[in-house]
Amino acid sequence: MRVRVATTALGITAALLALPACSTDTTGPKHQPSSRTGKPTEAAQEPAALSSAALESLLLDENDLGSGYLPKPERPAQHDDVTVIGCPALSELGGDAATGGTLAFPHKAEVDFTYGGSSSEISEELYSDSTKKLSDGVGRIFDAMAGCPAYQVVSGGTPVDVTSQKLPAPTVGGDEQWSLLLTFIAGGRSTVVKQTAIRDGNLLLVVSGSPALVDRHLDKALAKATATS
Repeated sequence: MRVRVATTALGITAALLALPACSTDTTGPKHQPSSRTGKPTEAAQEPAALSSAALESLLLDENDLGSGYLPKPERPAQHDDVTVIGCPALSELGGDAATGGTLAFPHKAEVDFTYGGSSSEISEELYSDSTKKLSDGVGRIFDAMAGCPAYQVVSGGTPVDVTSQKLPAPTVGGDEQWSLLLTFIAGGRSTVVKQTAIRDGNLLLVVSGSPALVDRHLDKALAKATATS
């Protein structure tokens, strides 16, 4: 089954487009069943969503990360559709993803860094919306990706084989946590990306990139993002 899907809120297309710069010789990990930790918080009165400008000020910068990190130029808008082959769970999300749906949160900010002049990269995304919208939207896409041990993505005519592995949820805090290890293989080259999302109230943090860099800076990113919440 095929379905055309646009870029999701979790930045998977960005990872695909970064393939030539981040190749490794590792192979894809084996699949584990999907799950998540935590559950949406029911609140009688929820604080208003943070604006994109407010989220921008909560992102990590070079001073937070330390020496050796350089910001990447903003990525140009991508208009290529993405076709997912071999993952019914992702196919079911096609309509929502293609039209924005619950995954295109209106309040967002993001930043990307390279490290040490190498192919290692890390990106941070912040979103704000109601707790239910954040939980449902992110949970659905993470569960769908984790539920498929292997599938193929075609972006701009380039086929990319993808394998996914659910990882233990981080223990740094937040109300809900999700984490995946994704391997993208194209043209005989592979890229391993760790992607971890943490919802804290009406704020969502997504950190993606080289697994070691994600592990190194996740707690720092969460602490800064939630310092005033």
